[in-house]
Parts: sequence; structure tokens; C-alpha cells
Amino acid sequence: MKKDLDISLDVLRKGGVILYPTDTVWGLGCDATCAEAVEKIFAIKQRRDSKSLIILVNSHEMLEEYVQEIPPMAEEITKIADKPITIVYPRSRNLAPGVSAEDGSVGIRITKDKFCSALIEKLGKPLVSTSANRSGEPAPGNFSEIPEEIIKAADYTVTIRREEKRKAKPSPVIRVEMNGEIKILRR
Repeated sequence: MKKDLDISLDVLRKGGVILYPTDTVWGLGCDATCAEAVEKIFAIKQRRDSKSLIILVNSHEMLEEYVQEIPPMAEEITKIADKPITIVYPRSRNLAPGVSAEDGSVGIRITKDKFCSALIEKLGKPLVSTSANRSGEPAPGNFSEIPEEIIKAADYTVTIRREEKRKAKPSPVIRVEMNGEIKILRR
């Protein structure tokens, strides 16, 4: 894992894109504060930049750096969630253009995955985490389902967990407003 962390960190610091395993599906990732890297993600996915991206942080403290306010209900949900869950927060900050939605909201997951947590800790910034597929295509359930053109487009592909055959699913996504209103965006 150390080699993957070191190479990934170097690629991310240079504005590159990595292909990596997350706490859900394999993802395309970059420094969520680097506009150039975010543009590369959109190009690889062939996705319009008006559609926001999910980011990963490794702690509640890091979450506070990238959202203006945390709805109390979102705090409760993250405390009781026993599986990865992505929460869309009303107002983001300190992120590259294109990461947040046009209304300023942003989807964030606090990862518990060892590799992701360690990489985020070393980078000191959140990671973009978008499924390793072209926009509109199904998310690959494991590494063997990732299209070759996606693998080739990444600046580095992490070597750990490639052999896993379990069929992973993207996390549920919920939007939580400051007034406590919750909307399920993806089950």
C-alpha cells in the first residue's frame, strides 16, 4: 500500500488523476481544490461540468473546511450510518470550480477506507471520487469491469484490491438542508 500511496500522492500534487478503490466503487480521483485536475476528470468521463462531483474527506474536521455550515441532521446521520453514505451539503467553499453544483451545494462522504483515509491525510485536501466510467454508463462493480479507455486515461492506477470480485455499489446520496429537510437522491 505504501508504494500506491507515494505514487498517488505525487500524481495528485502535480494535478493528475488517479484510478483508485474507495469505500464503495472504484473511482477516478484528483485533488478537489485543483481546477486543472477537475477539468481532466470531466474530460475522461465525457461529462458536462455543470454536473457536480462527489468528494471524500477523512474527518469531520476536514468536512468543516469545505462546507459553510453543517446541518445538525447531517451530523446525526453521519454518526449513525453503518455504511458509506454521501451527503449533499447546501453551501460549499474552498473547492475547485466544477466540484460543487451550480447552486453551491456539494456531495461529501467521510471515508473510513484505509487507503483513501491515508491518502487524504497525506495530501491534506479532499479527493474527488467519481465512478470509473463514462457519464451515463453503469458504475463498474469491481476493477475488472472498468473500461480500458478509463484505465488508460488515468495518470496512475492503484494496484491494491484489483483482484476483488465483490460487486460494489455506489453509496446512497441524500441532500440535507439546514432546516432538517432530507431528500433521497440515490438509493
